[in-house]
Amino acid sequence: MTTEGSTTTAITLRKAAKSDGFRLHQLVAQCPPLDPNSMYCNLLQCTHFADTCVAAELAGELVGFISGYIPPQQPDTLFVWQVAVHEKGRGQGLAKRMLKDIVSREVCRDVTHLETTITKDNEASWALFRSFARDLGAGLEFNEHFEKAAHFGGLHDSEFLLRIGPFSQPVT
Repeated sequence: MTTEGSTTTAITLRKAAKSDGFRLHQLVAQCPPLDPNSMYCNLLQCTHFADTCVAAELAGELVGFISGYIPPQQPDTLFVWQVAVHEKGRGQGLAKRMLKDIVSREVCRDVTHLETTITKDNEASWALFRSFARDLGAGLEFNEHFEKAAHFGGLHDSEFLLRIGPFSQPVT
């Protein structure tokens, strides 16, 4: 298991920390089309959900971050809220490496499924999660979850709930 510092191509993965909140806010702003959250929300992600978030650093710079949590009603599921990879971290399989880092942690020992929501046109996210499911030999299903008109007032594309599993903790 790697929670405090696995390294590949000089990128170090670690659990989120309070000091990452502002840097996460800046990272998301540099990764369109990600939806920005308030800085306070980012601080909560980095503190309340630190055990299920991963920060990726390259020479002290935050170049990747995944925020996630285990919903209280679904203790066997990790919900991935957001995946951000700066251009300096792209092309190295960093997003999938971060996903595997989180699900291999002790806090996720009972996690057998991963869920996330993705818009229909987000090809990079679909490719990431399909590849993750393949690597774990897990099934993948999806359906429309948050509808453009009914849930976003017509201001945001519909989000599809993607569910991967069951799987066992991967070896990282």
